[in-house]
Amino acid sequence: MNKKGIEVLVGGFVLLGLAGLLFLSLKAANLASFGESKGYVVTARFDNIGGLKPRAPVRSAGVTVGRVKSIGLDPKTFQGVVTLELNPEVQFPRDSSAKILTSGLLGDQFIGIEPGGDEKNLAAGDVITSTQSAVILENLIGQFLFNKAAEGSGGGK
Repeated sequence: MNKKGIEVLVGGFVLLGLAGLLFLSLKAANLASFGESKGYVVTARFDNIGGLKPRAPVRSAGVTVGRVKSIGLDPKTFQGVVTLELNPEVQFPRDSSAKILTSGLLGDQFIGIEPGGDEKNLAAGDVITSTQSAVILENLIGQFLFNKAAEGSGGGK
């Protein structure tokens, strides 16, 4: 192979590597939607959504079964309204519950769905009524410190 042919081959490998890095970064940021099918949409209301973001995974038993489609605020109840798009091949009972959970101690947040026992399944447009809001680490630390301070001031007899 001559020198020009080798340079073209190396340039092709560099471009292929850059395209691979772009693909991986989009997948890691949950921005790529390659080959994902449309599912059915349900909503859930939470008092506090914490750091939940659109495109966050919806998981059940550790398996991703959908994505967060959008997040909004109900102006009447001041609750966070989260719209979930669930895979059509997974059907959850109507009395299923949704929680906002965290991956690890300081990781990204996602929705966890625990299936209920109802014979009827959730359908497009339904609302998940049993929800548990996000646990905010700062609130837990503040509550712990407040309790410790109250114990320390009340025990000096």
